[in-house]
Order: sequence, then C-alpha cells, then structure tokens
Amino acid sequence: MDVSIVIPLLNEAESLTELTERITKELKAINKKFELVFIDDGSTDDSIEVLKALKADHPEIHIIQFNRNFGKSAALSEGFKTATGEIVITMDADLQDDPAEIPRLINEIEKGNDLVSGWKQKRNDPIGKTIPSKFFNFFTRQLTGIKIHDFNCGLKAYRREVIKAIPVYGELHRYLPVLAHWMGFKVDELVVTHHARKHGYSKFGLKRFFNGFFDLLTVLFITRFRQNHCTCLGLWA
Repeated sequence: MDVSIVIPLLNEAESLTELTERITKELKAINKKFELVFIDDGSTDDSIEVLKALKADHPEIHIIQFNRNFGKSAALSEGFKTATGEIVITMDADLQDDPAEIPRLINEIEKGNDLVSGWKQKRNDPIGKTIPSKFFNFFTRQLTGIKIHDFNCGLKAYRREVIKAIPVYGELHRYLPVLAHWMGFKVDELVVTHHARKHGYSKFGLKRFFNGFFDLLTVLFITRFRQNHCTCLGLWA
C-alpha cells in the first residue's frame, strides 16, 4: 500500500460522501494505491450508516467504530494500527482540511521528510478557537524549542516508521512532531489551505486545551528525563 488516509470523526455524516470522493479523486490522479481508514469516535448521528454505504462502492475503505467517544488520540492510535501504507496522512472529516493538499504532503515525504505538519496560516475558524490556539502554539514552541507554527493542525503526513515508533494517548496527538523530532526523525511543516466548516458544528472545547497542557508537561518530562538519562549513560561509558 502506498498511502493510508487516517480520518477520525465524530458526527460528520453530512461531510463524509464529499470527503471520500475528493480524496479518491486526488489519489487516483497521482496513481497511488491507497486506503481510507475512518475511525468513528462514538458518533450519535448517521455517520456509521453513511460510511457503510460508501464502503459498498469504495472497497478501499476500512471502518473502525468506537461504542463511545474516546477522543482523537485514541482514534488515531487505532487508525495507525490499521494503516498499512508507507505514507500515512491524517486529516479531519469536516472538510476544513483540503484533500487537494494530499499530493503536496506526499511530495514532502518523498523529498526526505519523516513527518510534515500542516500550517493553517490563514485559518477560517471563529475567534473562540483561533485565539486559544495561538496561545497554545506559542507556549508549545517556547517550551519545546520546536519551531512548528500549528501543532493543532489535523492535516499531517508521516513516514510509516514514525507512527510505529510513537505511542499516542491522552492528548499526545498534538505533540507528535515534538516526539518525532526528539527521536531523530526529520520534521518539517507546510502551509495548507483551511476552509470554513460547511456542515454541523465544531466539537472543540477549552477543556481540550487544558488537557493538552497537562500532556505537554508529560512530554517535557519524558524528553528531558531521557536526555538526562542518555547523558548520564554517556558519562559512565
């Protein structure tokens, strides 16, 4: 398998048909063998029924269904376990991430990067999401030293080795670029198009940012502890 597209979702029934058709069009245009891995994170709308109907016409679709909402990290973790592609791309299901960016992300991986993070330089979201996100990204850059502008962007591309090396839990999906960088993988970012939401409503909440900051502390502890541990081992060698 060349490319796996991993898509966590929660109550996005209205977007799924258009999203599937647009992703399929982009990947067929560049002649890539691909699969779509949808993870239904406890939807209460018709998302699972829409996905099953789409699978009848798109055998490349794989469906993972949670019986309740476990969160994005859990969804991505299961999606990564299922994905078989040499390149794995994550994106949100709400059509705010543009499938037209997929070939550009693939190209960045093929140029030698291990992880490419999307940067929504022009973001089409309400101020209640953009302002907290700016603060979050600023503090994450300052505390980690990783010069990524948009840690929250769901549109990312990974070489297969990266997703197999990094565990994903809690809110750690935000910090995959940090963990990958620490492990020696080559990390870069790419400015991507971001659209306003067409259907439904955002599942964003400030609680996620608070949880994210606690996980940032975990990441900092893990990386600094390991760095100090490696330094001590070097002194004893």
